[in-house]
Amino acid sequence: MSSDALESEPVAVTETAASEALDLITGEGMNTDVAGLRLFVQQGGCAGLSYGLRFDEEPEPDDRVVDAHGLRVFVDPASLDYVTGARLDYESGLQAAGFHVENPNVVSECGCGESFRTS
Repeated sequence: MSSDALESEPVAVTETAASEALDLITGEGMNTDVAGLRLFVQQGGCAGLSYGLRFDEEPEPDDRVVDAHGLRVFVDPASLDYVTGARLDYESGLQAAGFHVENPNVVSECGCGESFRTS
């Protein structure tokens, strides 16, 4: 994939995040050639919006599909407005482990970091 193609993707995915997600998808018995990780934004939390992640067997017809390091990431059109330019990573540590979205569109987050607001 050319660097131009990478720059045109709405969401960047680290190799670590892709590897973790692929391991989990495989563990669920899903076909990684078709199934993927859905990244979505929903109403909720003290700041107004929160991220959601789940595994889906296949994308919806109007989804944007991002292919990154062998992982397919599905983003619906409404969520795309909020996450374009974001980076999905996986962090592991003593306090917590899990997927984390670094989003340049966020103007404020709640104290616990679970929800956000954009301009």
